[in-house]
Amino acid sequence: MAETHSTSTGIENNKSQSEASHDTSSSATGHEELVHEHTLFAEPIFELGPLTVTNSLLTSWIAVCIILVIGLAFRAQLRAVPKKLQNIVEMVMEKFLEIFDAVTGSRKQSIKLAPFVMSFFVLILINNWLGLIPGVGSIGQVVMHDGHKTFIPFLRGGTADLNTTLALASIAVVASHIFGVVAVGAWTYLNKFINIKAIAEIPKKFLKDPTIIIVNPIKAFVGLIEIIGEVAKVASLSFRLFGNIFAGEVLLASMAAIIAFAVPIPFMFLEIIVGLIQALIFAILVLIYVSISTTAEEH
Repeated sequence: MAETHSTSTGIENNKSQSEASHDTSSSATGHEELVHEHTLFAEPIFELGPLTVTNSLLTSWIAVCIILVIGLAFRAQLRAVPKKLQNIVEMVMEKFLEIFDAVTGSRKQSIKLAPFVMSFFVLILINNWLGLIPGVGSIGQVVMHDGHKTFIPFLRGGTADLNTTLALASIAVVASHIFGVVAVGAWTYLNKFINIKAIAEIPKKFLKDPTIIIVNPIKAFVGLIEIIGEVAKVASLSFRLFGNIFAGEVLLASMAAIIAFAVPIPFMFLEIIVGLIQALIFAILVLIYVSISTTAEEH
């Protein structure tokens, strides 16, 4: 039922993409409604065994391949005495470490956490920028869905899919807890959320300090609030990234629909900066969560 939908230029593609809901287009067999809208969910492209491959997943795989190729190529060029590109990369990493130092308070801790945090930054940045390339979101196929011709793009920005950002946020928060258990020990870390120690101290210290019967239950209750806070971290990370990137793609498509030439270019630069900032915000928040989790003090 599917037929390939190709467009001649990227601008025409964007124009087609921006014809949001229920545009009408002519076809050789008569006038049929072509539905092309920015959905909140990623569209499936094909099945790979039990796995449904969506257009955002394809883009994420491309991003991973790009990172692998660049990483391996750069590794092959590493020299004890840095030149040109290696100098630039080392300079950028030094700036990142200075930012990380402001969070961790320790260069040693920054170097230790940098590979984990930078992995999020690079993957999100590449995904954000891939969604801005002409053709992503505008070249695809037309399929019949519920009796209507529906346009399905082959590629969609990876971070413009809530599933991707939710997965990244979940990995970051779960990993921060693993870092915390390794750093301060399982018992100490467990008491951060379920303060068994505070409850157990009440009968032992009640005669010496009667106020403990009020203070320690409050401490235990604060621990339960921390659990809610962990859920909020996942929601905050995922929805912030998804909302900004998805809104940016819709904005670009809308501007291209109004005036296809020149006008969308400033917005394209704006989205490049937004993609960089959002990747940096996500990475810094992950660093903050990990730093807090690996701190032994009670919160």
